[in-house]
This record gives sequence, C-alpha cells and structure tokens, in this order.
Amino acid sequence: MKPLLVLFLSVLAVSAETFEYRLLATSKTSTMEKEMNQAAESGFIFATVMGGQTAFGGNEAVVVMAKSSDTPGKRRYKLLATSKTGTMQKELNEAGQEGWQFRGQTVFESAFGGREVCIILERDSSAPPAVVEYRLLATSKTSTMNKELAEAGAAGFQLLSMGVGKTAFGGNEVVCLLSKSGK
Repeated sequence: MKPLLVLFLSVLAVSAETFEYRLLATSKTSTMEKEMNQAAESGFIFATVMGGQTAFGGNEAVVVMAKSSDTPGKRRYKLLATSKTGTMQKELNEAGQEGWQFRGQTVFESAFGGREVCIILERDSSAPPAVVEYRLLATSKTSTMNKELAEAGAAGFQLLSMGVGKTAFGGNEVVCLLSKSGK
C-alpha cells in the first residue's frame, strides 16, 4: 500500500502548476510596449489590461503579464494608442497585414495624448504570421452601432472588444473592434 501512496503523491506534485505574474503600469504607451516586450523576453505573456486612476501613478494603463510552465512560444507586443478612430483603423490594418493579433483594449489618459483608446497586439515569433483584417467602429449613438455591428457581422467580422472612449471628434463614443481572417 505504501508504494501506491507514494506514486499518488508524485502524480499530485507533477500536476500542480504554478504561475508567476508581473504588473506593469505607466502613462506612456511607448514605455508600456517596451516593458511588455522585456517581460516577454523572460517568458511572460499578456494576461489582462485596464486603464484608470491608480493610487500613486495617476491615470495609467495597467497590464498584467503571466508565466507558467505551459507558456508557449516567443511573443512580441505592439501597442496602438490614439484619440482619432481613423488613425487607429489605419494602424490596425497595417498591423493586421503583418500578422499582429488582438489581445486587449482599454481607455486611459496618457501623459501626452489625453484620453486615448489603447489596443494591445501580440505576435508569436515562433509561428508564421496569419493576416488579420480589423474593423474599428465608433459612434455616440447605440442605434447606429447596432446597425454597423449587424453589417460587419454579415461581412464575416467577429466582435473582439468594446469600450467607451472620448475621441478627438466624436466626444464620448462606443468603440467596437472586430476582425476576420485575412484576405
């Protein structure tokens, strides 16, 4: 009976997975991108993001990176941040052509740009890039957003994320990000 018990305890020890986390916070998107890529070089991958007021840092983007024994591949990160939806759409399309995949979206007040929509993209360097087509929808009217979402869905776009952002021209708008596999 003892050998069976030892075998059982050994299986439990092998199946117990642990996680390591790294919290990053800054008001500058360029600094966040640099810190995320440094964490990725140590085996961390993106876990979650939020924007808002922190106790000591003011308005910041806060990202949690995670690492476990099962963390796959070598990742790179790109952050896009702007208050202009046209600029964001252009930058997303360029990134999608290079195989960057959406991972997170938040709105925060940056040090220089005011209130911006920030989108985090990821690419696995160990895999061939898959082209992605992105569509960014932004409007202050929910009825308009409903119509635009229906049209995008009929065209094969899948909803990835939604938030409310104060854009340069539209004021407070509902911002939805959608994608579909490349052309």
